This record gives sequence, C-alpha cells and structure tokens, in this order.
Amino acid sequence: MSELIVSISGVRGIVGESLNAEVALKWAHAYGTYVRSLSAGNCVIAVGRDSRPSGEMIKCALVSGLLETGCDVVDLGIVPTPTLQFYIREKSNGGVGITASHNPEQWNALKFFRPDGMYLDAGGIEELQSIVNAGSFSTAHWDEVGKLTLDETAVRMHIEAILSLLQADEIRKHKFKVAIDCVNGAGSVVAIPLLEELGCKVIPLHCELTGEFRRPPEPTPNSLIELSEVVRKEGADVGFGFDADADRVVIVLDGGTRCSEEMTLCVAVKHILSKRKGTVVTNVSTSMAVDEIARMHGCNVIRTPVGDLNVSSKLLEVGGVIGGEGNGGVIYPPLQYARDGLLGMALVLEFMAERDEPLSKLVSELPQYKIIKRRVEHKRLGSPEELKRCFEHIACSADEVVDFDGIKFIWKSPKRWVHIRQSKTEDIIRIIAEAEDESTANALCDMAMKALLNSRGE
Repeated sequence: MSELIVSISGVRGIVGESLNAEVALKWAHAYGTYVRSLSAGNCVIAVGRDSRPSGEMIKCALVSGLLETGCDVVDLGIVPTPTLQFYIREKSNGGVGITASHNPEQWNALKFFRPDGMYLDAGGIEELQSIVNAGSFSTAHWDEVGKLTLDETAVRMHIEAILSLLQADEIRKHKFKVAIDCVNGAGSVVAIPLLEELGCKVIPLHCELTGEFRRPPEPTPNSLIELSEVVRKEGADVGFGFDADADRVVIVLDGGTRCSEEMTLCVAVKHILSKRKGTVVTNVSTSMAVDEIARMHGCNVIRTPVGDLNVSSKLLEVGGVIGGEGNGGVIYPPLQYARDGLLGMALVLEFMAERDEPLSKLVSELPQYKIIKRRVEHKRLGSPEELKRCFEHIACSADEVVDFDGIKFIWKSPKRWVHIRQSKTEDIIRIIAEAEDESTANALCDMAMKALLNSRGE
C-alpha cells in the first residue's frame, strides 16, 4: 500500500490506495476551515482539474467538503494549473487543483493555493495537516452551506492575459506551423485556441481530454519521440510537449530534434533579457547555461531549492524579471508568479518571430551542456550532516558545496556539478549531473550513485 505524500506540492497519492474520496473530503474540510479563518467575509474557492479518470470522483468529494465548511465553490472544469492559478488571483480567495502533474495516471493530488495564486507554503500545509489530524473542522449551519457555480471564462481570461504581453502581430505574420503533444491532459483547452489566435497552423497530438496518457506524462526528450516524428514529417517550425496540467513545456526543434527540458527556460531567459535587464531566479538543479546567458546580458542569477513556490517567492522578493525551473517550467512575473507552460510556449514563438530565424539555429547559439538525470528508489536521503559524511570524498575535491536542498557539488574547471536530492512528489532520490560532455556527466552520476549505495550497505 502506497503512502500519502504531503508537501508544498500538494497531497499526492495513488487513487484507491493512499488517496480516495474520504481523504479528499478531510483535506477539503481542512482547507475550507483554514481559508475561512483568514477571511472576514464570504469565501470563494476556485476548483479545477486535469483530465485523469479519477479527477471527477476526487472533485465531487473535494467540493462537498468545501461547501460544508461554508465556502462557495467555483468549478472551472478541466483547465491547466496555470489557468486555475491566474483565475484565483483575479477572482477568488483561494483554490484547489486536482492534478498529479507529471505522475502516471493512477496518481492524483490536491494542490492548495493562496489568494494570489501561489502555492500554499510549508507553514500553511502544516496547518492543514494539523487540522486534518485533529479533525477540528468548521461546518456551516444548514442555511450557510456554500453554493456551487460553474465558470467557463477562465480559459479566455488566461489567453487574453498572455496575448496582452506578446508582440502578437509579429507572431501572426510568420504563420508558424506548430505541433503540440498535450498527453491527453488539460493543456489543449488553452494551447490550441491560443495558437490559433496567434495565426499558427496547429498539428495536435494526444489532445483529447481522456486522461489516457499515450506516453509518460513527464515531458522529456525520451517521452516526446512521437512528437518529434510529427514535427519532422509535417515540416513543422516547432513542437511543444506538455505535462498533464500544462505548467511545464518542452521544445522539439524544426527537423525533429528533441531539446532537453532545460532548454525551455534557457530560450525564455535569452528572449526576455534581450528586452529587459534584471535578476533571474531558478532552482539549484537547473542548467548552468542559464547563468551563462544571464552573464552575457550583464545580469545575475539567484538559486533556490527546487519547487515552484521556492522560485516564485524569491522572484517576487527580489523583483526578478524572469524565473523558472529546468523541468520546462517558466515563471514570468508580468503574467503571474507561477510556472506556466502555455506562456513558455508563447515566449518561444515570440523569440522565433522577432529573430526571424529557425529555432534550431537560435538554440545552437546558446550555451550547450549535457545534463543527466537519474532516480533511485529511496524514501529518506538524510540530514545535511549525514549527507556530508556520505559524500565526504566527493566534497573534498569540489570547489563549492551547496546543501540547502539535498547536496550539490560544483567544480569550476572544467565546469561541472552533481546534485543529490530527495523528491517531494515521489519516494525517490534524484541524482542530476551536468558537464561539458555526456561521459563526464554520467561519471558524476555514477560516483554519486556508488556513494549513496555504499551508505545503505548495498
């Protein structure tokens, strides 16, 4: 039996095991109680979901719990997570997304948001957990039970907000042919009409709202082979692959070459910094190519622990111009402080239009590194002190050690690094390494893997 995973990324589990209607109801009661304690007047909670088959069942339990606490609920239907977040900021006191994002379809999750559309922080999640554990829910009198309404305007709001930030006419002039793979998740409800309004010919792949994932839902080069073939055969100018809730996007170049998921942020940073100088914020696992691009424009980069909220919060704090993560997530403050794969796609198209060159050529001009990502089944990584002991022989040779999210070792010449961290969404340890060539990156992963297995006596 799998365990429920509770973190700032939400309450996540396998449906029918650790996550069921009863669990969703309890957490809905807790969130409704929490939001009402912070609001003086009427509470409105927006709810949206991806297309997973379990989503409707989870939503029914969630909505019932929220209504019982006296919160009004606005059901947005199947929408991307960034669409939900944008709507929350504009129209509600909070919100809950029902999506396990990149996890396989047997998983689902509840993601809790603040009134500004950003994720509830660790303190907020701990408070919800305390309310669940104590069972101290507030329930409304019969004549104060919340009301449920439907609102189909969220997609339109999101599209119009993105268009308002773009040189849309410049994109329209090029009449780009664009292939998209939405993994039969929520992304197509925004991606297709947005592209059409930008004058693009859309070639859809896996754009049905069935929740039947025809490829692994995490967008990586290995999961976008079919999209790559479509781009090549159709002569598309570019392809975009999304995860199930479309907060992340990965690029396939003209000709069908699949980019690393790291390249999405690199392209977005290059594009934005060429227009406006300022601080870039990204996580500790993201490619050092971002630092080089920022340096070319006289800008600095701030690193945070992995996670949308960590990057968004620091971006807000320092007034940064753009941020994101190396998993294909782009955060652009003029729109919202949230990862947004639809916006990421739009920025790439604007970059192509303004440079008036094939994306393959534009990407070839960016710094090129090889990044390797591995995963090890493991439930607990250990404290910073334990990590330093475990990887002591690696630390001795490194030029810099970063220990605010797992442990990362950095060497300056030749440039390379390896990062070992506990996943917040799965019971695994992630090992990520980057170097100027693939063999060095693999060797760094091997070295870290060996030290980790030795520490477990394997």
